[in-house]
Amino acid sequence: MHTVWKGAISFGLVHVPVKMFTATEDKDISMRLIHKTCGGPISYVRRCANCAVDVSSEEIAKGYEYDKGRFVLFEKDELEALSTDATKTISILDFVDLHEIDPIYFQKTYYLSPDQAGGNAYSLLLEAMRQSGRIGIAKISIRSKSSLAAIRVIDNCLAMETIFYPDEVRPISKVPGLPEAVEVNERELAMATMLIRQLSAPFDPAKYEDDYRKWLMELIQAKIAGEDVRIAPEQPRTNVVDLMAALQASLEAVGTPAAAPAAMTEGDKPAAAAKPRKTGGKKKAKETVS
Repeated sequence: MHTVWKGAISFGLVHVPVKMFTATEDKDISMRLIHKTCGGPISYVRRCANCAVDVSSEEIAKGYEYDKGRFVLFEKDELEALSTDATKTISILDFVDLHEIDPIYFQKTYYLSPDQAGGNAYSLLLEAMRQSGRIGIAKISIRSKSSLAAIRVIDNCLAMETIFYPDEVRPISKVPGLPEAVEVNERELAMATMLIRQLSAPFDPAKYEDDYRKWLMELIQAKIAGEDVRIAPEQPRTNVVDLMAALQASLEAVGTPAAAPAAMTEGDKPAAAAKPRKTGGKKKAKETVS
């Protein structure tokens, strides 16, 4: 793995030297823009709209558009001067329960390994966090961007998840078209709850694969080999308009008799709807089936 950052985790007066590695990788198949006429790749050119000339990297500065067409410019050293030695420190501010953080806040995951002679302090922090069941909320600066982060334990490794600041998460109240009141048919709700139970299983990420990427690679290999490419026809879909019919068909598909909801006992009744998250807004009551 390639080291993307080096610094230290700080909690209290303890400093743990660490190296950071990207925990995930994007396996999307990248495509180049190609000139159909000659087959040559299209290049990205940095061009000044005012001077109508191509511009080299040495001639480029960063600018903030404070008014239409008006910018204040910044040199690289000016922006770097805003940073301090603290940019090389992951400063833990609080220890919290992971379940208190809504997944909407999470951005990107990194692995942290001990650096230099920090093995003992690393192991100490890892084991203390494991036994406490808590994760650390910290501040970090990566490539001049300040971010919140969550430090947690994965197996025998400390991992860091960058998370959005609260003002970067859009409130649910801004989502158009949400229902004003939650109103559902009790029988439909009972059947929907039963369907969820029938489809429930332990999370096993190995079960899932990127079908699009697999099919695209097959198509690429077929084109390379010069084979005649055939596109599989789309499977016919039944346009079910009635919600009850859709629920019954779904239950039958997973092996549950459609009449089962009528025999539900008191203990089988669905729990009351959960309260909305603090991010605001009301939950959607019913989906349109098409």
